[in-house]
Amino acid sequence: MKERLRELEQEAIEKVTTANSLQALQDVRIEYLGKKGPITEVLRGMGKLSAEERPVIGALANEVRAAIQTNIEEKQDYLQQQALEAKLAEETIDVTLPGRPVKRGNAHPLTQIIEEIEDLFIGMGYTIAEGPEVETDRYNFEMLNLPKGHPARDMQDSFYISEETLLRTHTSPVQARTMEAHKGKGPVKIICPGKVYRRDADDATHSHQFTQIEGLVVDKDIRMTDLKGTLDVFAKRMFGEDRSIRLRPSFFPFTEPSVEMDISCKMCDGKGCSVCKGTGWIEILGAGMVHPNVLEMAGFDSNEYTGFAFGMGPERIAMLKYGIEDIRNFYGNDQRFLHQFHRPSEEGGR
Repeated sequence: MKERLRELEQEAIEKVTTANSLQALQDVRIEYLGKKGPITEVLRGMGKLSAEERPVIGALANEVRAAIQTNIEEKQDYLQQQALEAKLAEETIDVTLPGRPVKRGNAHPLTQIIEEIEDLFIGMGYTIAEGPEVETDRYNFEMLNLPKGHPARDMQDSFYISEETLLRTHTSPVQARTMEAHKGKGPVKIICPGKVYRRDADDATHSHQFTQIEGLVVDKDIRMTDLKGTLDVFAKRMFGEDRSIRLRPSFFPFTEPSVEMDISCKMCDGKGCSVCKGTGWIEILGAGMVHPNVLEMAGFDSNEYTGFAFGMGPERIAMLKYGIEDIRNFYGNDQRFLHQFHRPSEEGGR
């Protein structure tokens, strides 16, 4: 039995030495040290031995088992180290290779237009003011000369949350809040970009959610000529130095007098075409001198202060500037449409 145990030890160690994979090594472990292995069979025959031989064979069997186990563990460490080194060699990073370009997104065309308008007015000394999109009736209507029951409220079909709370229908509440915060002391010179909401049926030129930028200037001796000069600069910067503007009388409850501004049609240079419906002009925004009631409700003395305000839709500006015919393109997330508006500084990230 001693000879058989030594033979098994020698066989197992030879197979461990020649094993070239972790799986092969596991097979050797199961073959010799498993419950059905030859060493276990030898131990089962110890019952036929004399009392003097049993402890000697038992000790030898444990010695053989330990020797095989030690060889297996050493070979396992060796194979695992080899596998790790091979994996590291395979995954080595060549630091001399050029980096992979990072694909970046680009600003949405509406965001680009809004930022362009913001930059233009910031350069003219304006600051940007923001306010909540969920607004109170007081700021959205009443402080803008639209008391409850005023028929002009029907011009802006609103999303009411409660009797006194609604989604703002324009960014004019930001003007009211800003004037109120000044506590009757000028000057005020702001633009107010943001989302607004109206219960319009979505079609090629209307959306229930859209963006708006409004401007406000309040100070002493502000006149209609200041408004016209400001809008003329805006039109030429946005649509080209060869654009002309005209102001037409209109009505807005929060301005008096009120006007609508047209620019000469870029497509026909004012001669008349299908885009401008043969008039040579395209309506672009509404404006006017701040109504004295609006100034008084915000805490300004209308005998001392005057001001002008204007409001425009970035969607309409973008549609006219880029020849876009359907406002729904801005909200459809069609990549074919959006990728047309990469800024030059963004081209490297495509």
